[in-house]
Amino acid sequence: MSWGFPLPQKGKSAKRVTNARDDTVLESRFWRSSFEDRRCLVPVTSFSEPKGKKPAIWHWFALDETREPFAFAGLWRHWRGRLKPTADPGEMDVYAFLTTRPNEIVFPIHPTRMPVMLVGDEAQETWLTGSPKEAIELARPYPAERMKIVAKGDKQDAGAGA
Repeated sequence: MSWGFPLPQKGKSAKRVTNARDDTVLESRFWRSSFEDRRCLVPVTSFSEPKGKKPAIWHWFALDETREPFAFAGLWRHWRGRLKPTADPGEMDVYAFLTTRPNEIVFPIHPTRMPVMLVGDEAQETWLTGSPKEAIELARPYPAERMKIVAKGDKQDAGAGA
């Protein structure tokens, strides 16, 4: 799968939209059918957000220093079209993930959004097979006391894979 739902731009390359907002996913024509019918898990061990500019300081968030795997609440769809105005039409499966308001550990770094984190079999199974009402109830900040900043510095995470 390819990250980002292509959004056609008249006369320009398609914009890749990588995040769906929890407060609009139920009403948005762009996201709604994927939310209702095509939810998926995006496996991760950590995620990063920058703070500041020139240079940005990247902060890597995880459940703990061991980088135990968890999942983002994902959406997917099959896409057909042109990524660039002069390109041949193509098709591919694409995915994005759901975001929500930040918790107390993410807020100082990224004050508007954070990924919806699904930890444990029950949350992941509900996301995949539950009703849209049950799934949207999972769209909340993950408890800050259950995660940590495990690295900060350059965009490349020296701790990834370690």
